Amino acid sequence: MTESSAHPAAQQPGAPNSPGMSNVVHRNIDALMEVRRREDRRKTRSDQIADAITAFAGSMSFVYLHAAVFGAWAVINAGWLPVVRRFDPTFVILATVASVEAIFLSTFILISQNRMQKLADRRAELDLQISLLTEHELTRAIHLIDEMARRLGAPRPPEQELQDIKKDVNPEKVVEEIERAEERAVKEERWRGE
Repeated sequence: MTESSAHPAAQQPGAPNSPGMSNVVHRNIDALMEVRRREDRRKTRSDQIADAITAFAGSMSFVYLHAAVFGAWAVINAGWLPVVRRFDPTFVILATVASVEAIFLSTFILISQNRMQKLADRRAELDLQISLLTEHELTRAIHLIDEMARRLGAPRPPEQELQDIKKDVNPEKVVEEIERAEERAVKEERWRGE
């Protein structure tokens, strides 16, 4: 027996020979990675620039750079280096530069966060669709298993429990019930606070 025939998972792309991992898991990982690559290819030039600036602004290199620049600025303009002429003795220019930088950085961060939120919303919608499909398929499987158990005379759970698990979940009703529960919790909090 050859090594490749002994390990069929090794023949498939993206399915490394790792114990405890099925080919389906590797296929799903590959599919998710392809979706990420596709999303990266769809980024506009502006999105790429905003993401690069946001990534740099969130790094320790950014902190070190600012500590060095602002530290040097303070040392020079405090007059501690007499060989270098003070150019901002009141630190007004530094405050203006820092304010303008903060405005631009917050804008770039918001641009990146908005795009990331859209991706997160899309993924959440996909999760919801998959969950609803899974719930529907499980409900149908329960109907089938119950019918098989009935025909074979096999033991079945109590009828009320069986009827409850056979019901399809209505997402709108679930959302309404969650909203009612949240409203009750808010009212209880207010009541306790008074």
